[in-house]
Amino acid sequence: MATETAPNIPSECLGHGIEETDKGRAAIKTQFLTTKEQFHALLDSGEKCLHDPDEQERTGKQDSKRMRGQNKSRPHMKPTSYDTRRLCPSIIQEREAKCVFGDKCKFFHDVAEYMASKPADVGERCYLYDTFGKCHYGLSCRFARAHISADLKNLVNEERVEEMLGRKPVRNSLDKDLQWRLRKKVVPFTASDAYMKSVFKGGPKEAKKAQSADNGKRWAIVKTIGPLTDTDIIKLRQGEKKQCGNLPFRRICKRFGADITCGEMAMCTNLLQGQSSEWALLKRHESEDLFGVQVEGCFPDTMTRCAELLNNNIDVDFVDINSGCPIDLVYKKGGGCGLMTRTNKFQQIITGMNSVLDVPLTVKIRTGVQEKTNIAHKLIPEMKTWGVSMITLHGRSREQRYTKSADWDYINTCSQLASPIPLFGNGDILSYVDAMKARETNVSGIMLARGALIKPWIFTEIKEGRNWDISSSERLDILRDFTHYGLEHWGSDTQGLEKTRNFLLEWLSFTCRYIPVGLLERVPQRINERPPYYFGRDYLESLMASQHVGDWVKISEMLLGPVPTNFNFLPKHKANAYK
Repeated sequence: MATETAPNIPSECLGHGIEETDKGRAAIKTQFLTTKEQFHALLDSGEKCLHDPDEQERTGKQDSKRMRGQNKSRPHMKPTSYDTRRLCPSIIQEREAKCVFGDKCKFFHDVAEYMASKPADVGERCYLYDTFGKCHYGLSCRFARAHISADLKNLVNEERVEEMLGRKPVRNSLDKDLQWRLRKKVVPFTASDAYMKSVFKGGPKEAKKAQSADNGKRWAIVKTIGPLTDTDIIKLRQGEKKQCGNLPFRRICKRFGADITCGEMAMCTNLLQGQSSEWALLKRHESEDLFGVQVEGCFPDTMTRCAELLNNNIDVDFVDINSGCPIDLVYKKGGGCGLMTRTNKFQQIITGMNSVLDVPLTVKIRTGVQEKTNIAHKLIPEMKTWGVSMITLHGRSREQRYTKSADWDYINTCSQLASPIPLFGNGDILSYVDAMKARETNVSGIMLARGALIKPWIFTEIKEGRNWDISSSERLDILRDFTHYGLEHWGSDTQGLEKTRNFLLEWLSFTCRYIPVGLLERVPQRINERPPYYFGRDYLESLMASQHVGDWVKISEMLLGPVPTNFNFLPKHKANAYK
């Protein structure tokens, strides 16, 4: 356990903070408080605080010139290609047959030429080779020296490969034949069509007409007033999603004691079109013993067909409807929170999906759409009659977002209305103390989102009933495990490595909000408290507290090597942009 001192930090740099009486600011012990200039000077020096007043003034001026505000006009950008000169898959996989594209192939076939242009390896050991006995990325792996022979052949650990025979670490991948049939629209939806005929006299065709008419209405745009947040102003664009609750991250949560995991929200229409990127959100790791997928949609026909498709082709324990998503892209089409105001369509969706599923159907909702107009308590008694197996309630409205605390009194009221159907509560849980208070209500369980992103070891804290003063080295080990899982999931070649880095940077934008227990004047930390500038008990702990993306990149380089020369990362805030 870490001690309550700040080694290697001169005393002149300590105790320069302000008294923590400001509402909304975390109470940190005075000896760890510092100023913005001294904090960044420490991180820039890498070892000690800056003593030169002139240099301190210069640093302060640099900070004042940083870009401010939000990236409101973020373009929709395709993932950057960091490996433009790639080796042909036929060479990587050491196929006996020649490349089917012959001279028209756009990839390298000359191994010597490829190796001369390939970026340097970033490590001595390959996680994939150590785990599975063979790295399928061969020469293109950024850890290739661990499994490439002197004559440039990919080595295989036969004993380890034999141990892995029969194991399928990841399930629910999209079958190529199914993808082809979905794209050609030849997949039969017998059960779904039967349900639609029972709802609409003309079956699916009439449902389409009703859907078109519904699209023309302006019911989805509710004029409201109230606080705005980043997500209101910076709209999520088509094809752009928050990159947090991914499979590698869920593996971290399982390791710390999460009982139930759920995949990222998938658009039902994209699944029905056989889009590989959307189907990737349904993948399930073998460690996820109780796992569900979450889908979003606006209309009974597409949602029912999607449910039938999932029921027949993937391995899940439940399917969840996300009717709590607040983002404009989803809401204005009638999905997410929009379903809460469309009870007829909502009922048809739930009834239809239930009719084709062999696993429980669950629903996630918010308190309502507008801040001071709760409607969940009106919906819940109806949903009980529609056949919902479980409800998850987030204690805020769409308009409210994260500007105020979650309303657990209202969650408690709704849980009583839901009985005997289980209702899980969600909102503002960052410690086992918060979890225990939540369990004092009538909820059947709790769901964690931001709290798990900030500190995934919260599951251990809750189960063991303690505040874990985790050290910076232990936290770095967690990040290292995430990168290993990321390389396994996205690949250990340059593209996979940089995709792992991108997801890591997105996650670090949450972990930097964690304040170590040993530094707090008042335990536990509250989720909506913002930390002042403070020094950690060692350099790494200070680095992990930084909310500047350049410092997140430093952490990523400890684990994944230097960033490419054309690397860029565009988060929500301009001040955090890295180019």
